[in-house]
Amino acid sequence: MSTILRVGPTPDSWRSEATFFDGITPEPRPVQLGIDEPAQALWIDGAGPRLSWPFRDIRHVPDQAGGDIMVLRLKDDPVTRLVLPDQSLASRLPYRHRRAPVTNRGRIAGWAVAALASVALIIFGLVPLMADQLARFIPPEGERALGEVTLEQIRGALDPGAPGPVAFCDDPAGLAALNTIRDRLAEGAELPQELSVHVLDHEMVNAFALPGGFVVLFRGLIEEAGSAEEIAAVLAHEVGHVVSRDPTRHALRSAGSIGVLGLIFGDFAGGAAVLFLANQLIEAQYSQAAEIGADAYAHDMLANAGIAPNALGAMFERFREMGGEPPRIMSHFMSHPELDDRIVAADEATPDGFEPRPLLNPDAFRDLKRICD
Repeated sequence: MSTILRVGPTPDSWRSEATFFDGITPEPRPVQLGIDEPAQALWIDGAGPRLSWPFRDIRHVPDQAGGDIMVLRLKDDPVTRLVLPDQSLASRLPYRHRRAPVTNRGRIAGWAVAALASVALIIFGLVPLMADQLARFIPPEGERALGEVTLEQIRGALDPGAPGPVAFCDDPAGLAALNTIRDRLAEGAELPQELSVHVLDHEMVNAFALPGGFVVLFRGLIEEAGSAEEIAAVLAHEVGHVVSRDPTRHALRSAGSIGVLGLIFGDFAGGAAVLFLANQLIEAQYSQAAEIGADAYAHDMLANAGIAPNALGAMFERFREMGGEPPRIMSHFMSHPELDDRIVAADEATPDGFEPRPLLNPDAFRDLKRICD
């Protein structure tokens, strides 16, 4: 705080006028300034009794309006201000830019760790819990609308530099073959919503499910498949996620995480958020229980449709032969449990003597492979 001197003037080598704010009243006061050389202090007249500000305690307050004036304060006084018309005193104030020493480092570090732990708890604990609860109350039409909007976002995010979104593959003969597979799988199955299957004209070897009964296959996946049954197996696996509402929970978790990160780091909306959400949904890493559940659902769905469940194992084997676990090749299929275990499970789900019914003739399978032509 300011020191009140009750002594007479002292010799000085510098004088100026300034404006004084005491931090208590809104009234600015014109004051006279001078330097007490022996005391190495700045004296202030006109604000009541003469004040003395030691040079070592004076700090510079950056001028937000420009550099034509100088605003000073005392290091232990957060409110009092002294506004000088120029910078002529700057050379006499060697401590004006010194920052206050950091105290209570242990407490600050503790608060920082607590803040990080709180964010982690929200993102990895509270957000998933709330997403799981909220997913149960979304009506089918709301879930369908969420899937439609998300699909359009993903189409635009897959190739941001393109003039338009990634195209749907819609060759009529290929669509007819794809619908044959979809209808065979849906026959007798109790699906919560209508199943909508789309193929995107993109080289990625992947497939994913979206809220509201949407399943998306990529051209790259269809081109790599060795049979219609393998494509049906991938489709059945994704339907298993749809029935369990895994995509809805995953979308809500990703959106919740984006919101939390936006509050912490600033604006996280717009294009960056779309790209992040699209990537999260395309390469969804579901839990081990969700993956096992989707596999088991696919085994039953394939068997009921007259397709050998080991077709899913054949597709897993094909993914493995394509190069192990590259990040862009069916990453969520190759997450957990181990592929060997999933291949064995698909083989064991196929009963001895199982006689599959033909799915597509060679011409129809050829049409399916050319669905993007």
